Amino acid sequence: MDEDIDIDEKRVYAAKGDRTVVFVATDAGLARVSVSGDLVGEFGLDHRGDVADVATRDGALAVAGEEDVLVGDAFAPTGFGPADAVGFDRNGHLVAAGEGRVARLASDGWTTLAAVEDVRAVDGDLLAARDGVFRLDGAHVGLADVRDVAAAGVPLAATDEGLYRLGNGWMDVLDGAFRVVACEGAAPDARAHAAGEALYERREDAWKAVSLPTDDPVAAVGYGESTYLVTASGTFLVRGEEGWRSRSLGVPGVRALAVL
Repeated sequence: MDEDIDIDEKRVYAAKGDRTVVFVATDAGLARVSVSGDLVGEFGLDHRGDVADVATRDGALAVAGEEDVLVGDAFAPTGFGPADAVGFDRNGHLVAAGEGRVARLASDGWTTLAAVEDVRAVDGDLLAARDGVFRLDGAHVGLADVRDVAAAGVPLAATDEGLYRLGNGWMDVLDGAFRVVACEGAAPDARAHAAGEALYERREDAWKAVSLPTDDPVAAVGYGESTYLVTASGTFLVRGEEGWRSRSLGVPGVRALAVL
């Protein structure tokens, strides 16, 4: 493990200009996709090996690998061990979960926060796990079999039973099995999407189905200059003024994406 790891020193920055870099976590490794407007440009594997999750914040990159949590463009090991999920808390600190342990990275290494089994996603100060939504300290917030969570603003949770929002308890939003939920920020008009058998978009507090040029289920959603999607079999989509553009990345087992 690197001594005195500081994720601030291990940041990855996109080149100046109108190019957006999107990272995609797959069974084959971590793919880097370059997008300019609604055009999908160069892409390829930056890191080979099973990648369970990827997260970015303010230029920092973190990868949940099969052997360790890796950070930065050099994929420096951090000493956490195998991880299932990574994310950044509301203060920008890296959080990882794996093998029943949730921990936060500081300059002197990892600090264990809680014991939570089968964590599927980390977003802000919330965890999506087999047994429900949890806070980083291990407090159970409710629900069960949660596939994904979006913590910004009014939290949203994707479960096998439906999409929920946190109000006076967890309130129904949409029925059905959902695997993915994402929200760009806390503002009332922030972009938000949820995906199960179909993709839904929130518009003025109403959720509407979105037509896509593929029937492959959406595996992840991210935001930047545009809205970016990737399907389970590796089709990358970007939303433009005239609809969705798509391109096959040719990588199997897509699990997550993160916009730099």
